[in-house]
Amino acid sequence: MANWKGRAGEMAATFMIGDGLLGLLQPRRHVALWEADAMGAETLVAPFRGHPNRRRAYAAIQLAAGLLLASRQRP
Repeated sequence: MANWKGRAGEMAATFMIGDGLLGLLQPRRHVALWEADAMGAETLVAPFRGHPNRRRAYAAIQLAAGLLLASRQRP
């Protein structure tokens, strides 16, 4: 069971890093992708609509948190 916990942490870190990188490099396109028909994600991206620098700041936090989480995973 402990191995699955580590894998879940690694998967979460991978998602955070990837999503953060997309949000940093292409904030408008990335937010627009989740604005409609996104099964509830619309409310999560609403604060970033029309605010690409806000999304970039959040992306930097996401990247840092993802890298920190990944660095704490052990086999």
